Amino acid sequence: MNSQPYSSLVRYKQWADRGLHAVVARDIARIPEADAVILLRILDHIHVVDRVFQHHLQGRPHPFRAARSEVLPGAQELAEGTEEADAWYVSYVDGLSGKDFDQPVDFSFTNGTPARMTRGEILLHVCLHGTYHRGNAGLLLQKNGVAPNDDRMTDFLEAGA
Repeated sequence: MNSQPYSSLVRYKQWADRGLHAVVARDIARIPEADAVILLRILDHIHVVDRVFQHHLQGRPHPFRAARSEVLPGAQELAEGTEEADAWYVSYVDGLSGKDFDQPVDFSFTNGTPARMTRGEILLHVCLHGTYHRGNAGLLLQKNGVAPNDDRMTDFLEAGA
């Protein structure tokens, strides 16, 4: 297996995350406070899961006791953290050889349940998890009259990002 599909997926995730965070930065003040908090919780959850699995891929313990932060970060802090994590994933995938994607990684979920996934499965999980929750965020934005960013793989490919 080569890294091309994974490389495309993490770059797509990076592009889509940037777009969502740009919309949030521009329009969060237009959203009622209760929905803005939910939106930030969604973004935080995506980010924490990205960081948890980053640590698993590095074979290091992570500081999270749940799949969310104990104290909800603000929109700017989440955007900066997401940008940093996405850049790490892009660099990480670029540094793997084809056989590395099939290497198993043993870890424990935040609830303590032991698990094993290959590096490729972890990368797929991180990318698909983010896509699912960006969709949640997009619905919340639409509910409040805010157009979400383009978030389709076809948009990413067309943009040549």
